[in-house]
Amino acid sequence: MISNGLTHMKTSWIFYLLLWLAASAHASEPLAVAPVQYREVEQTYSVEGVVEAARLSTVSAQISGRIKEINFDVGDRVNKGQVILRIDERETAKALAGSNAQVLQAQATLQNAKANYERSRQLFEQRFISQSALDKAQADYQVARAQAAASEAGAGQASLAHGYSAVVAPYGGVVAARLVEVGEMVTPGKPLMAGFDPAEMRVVVSVPQYKLQDIGPQPSAKIELPALNRWINAASVAVQPLADVRTHTTQVRVNFPANVVGVYPGMFVRAHFVVGKASRLVIPISAVLHRSEVVAVYVVDAKGGVQLRQVRLGEATTDGAIEVLAGLNLGEQVALDPIKAGMVGK
Repeated sequence: MISNGLTHMKTSWIFYLLLWLAASAHASEPLAVAPVQYREVEQTYSVEGVVEAARLSTVSAQISGRIKEINFDVGDRVNKGQVILRIDERETAKALAGSNAQVLQAQATLQNAKANYERSRQLFEQRFISQSALDKAQADYQVARAQAAASEAGAGQASLAHGYSAVVAPYGGVVAARLVEVGEMVTPGKPLMAGFDPAEMRVVVSVPQYKLQDIGPQPSAKIELPALNRWINAASVAVQPLADVRTHTTQVRVNFPANVVGVYPGMFVRAHFVVGKASRLVIPISAVLHRSEVVAVYVVDAKGGVQLRQVRLGEATTDGAIEVLAGLNLGEQVALDPIKAGMVGK
């Protein structure tokens, strides 16, 4: 019993000794620092908005019938031309069969009328029938031709309607909403599914008219996604040549690069338009420590001493820095890892 207790105490002592040595070694490592410096940064004008898809559409029914099969659900990826759902085709199949039968009947009538007209023309040349008899045979032939053409057109329309029983994706994308259930009766115009193409996303924001001159005729912008802590360079920016008469703002479309992962419609974003450049006192944003309502940084002196100092900051830049309004002087060094600096300071 005594031996087991001593062994346990020895093991615990070794464990805490190793932990202390690891902490000491970690604390003895030099802190990574960055200077407080003036730098030319981009001045931006920021507008909040939401992401939307450049291609967003709702597929509707083009025939009446009952939903027979649904192949995709919300969030599923669909390729162009894939069948997303099927409508019961029995009614359209019967209509197509009837139209094909009418085509065969009209073609038989046409052949008979054509043969009768040919015989009548020969008999007229031999003066066995009158002109009126020939005219009647010719008119019957023309009517039969028109009826055959109408029957073929009807068959084509019936075939097209039969094809509408299989609803296909007009382009590749993601299903955003499923609006029907299996067994539900639909009529032409009934919305079935909605989808969007994730490869083409954009942000539409409203910019006051007085800011359009600052943005310029060929604006550039960066898109901030606060929820993901990401910044993305806009692929293009287009100012719409139309103002809202009530708000006196103009819509500006900021387009994402193609195939951006993790961006989908409805996300909250900020569009930052570059309106100029200025020299500002900045530090890396990673050096900033937030403790409740206090914003501070760890200042490292020439001897390696660490001091927590409260600061007042301005706007963040698009390249990972933030403007210093008060609390720091030019040339001072701030710790890039405030957590590690806090351990050293203690």
